[in-house]
Amino acid sequence: MRNFVFYALIILAVALIAPRFLNSKVAPASAPAAAKVATFEQSSRPQNSSGGTFTVRRDARGHFKVEGRVDGRRMDFMVDTGATVIAIPEREAARLGIHPARREYTAQISTANGTILAAPTQLAMVEVGNITVRNVRAVVMPDAALSENLLGMSFLSRLRKFEMADGRLLLEQ
Repeated sequence: MRNFVFYALIILAVALIAPRFLNSKVAPASAPAAAKVATFEQSSRPQNSSGGTFTVRRDARGHFKVEGRVDGRRMDFMVDTGATVIAIPEREAARLGIHPARREYTAQISTANGTILAAPTQLAMVEVGNITVRNVRAVVMPDAALSENLLGMSFLSRLRKFEMADGRLLLEQ
């Protein structure tokens, strides 16, 4: 339960801080956690690689976990519609060759353990299944503040549609 509260606070903090890093054409959006069905549709198809669909089942804890690739490197994510951007811990960022200097940690994020600083970054390519999105905004967070990668709205909002229903998440490009 403590982990759930901690993740919820991290997600809330990222959602409050990160909108300034999003492209001005993308409206900040989030889906309520208690919603049975949540749908997001963008009025125009994004300029990404050829479209596709990807479906994942909810895990035993009720989360949607996906295997993805960031700039060609394998990376697991928890899908998080409450996170404005992709959030990755420092150890995962280092695997990608991202090593932000301390002065780059400019986004203040409030958590249950206090305020932490995160470093805004941009990922050249994020792939989930046969879906590819380029130039995706993200933040690098200290390892102690984030235990797993979060696939947030900076990826999801670039899709034509995503929908959660009946224990499944459908992503469509």
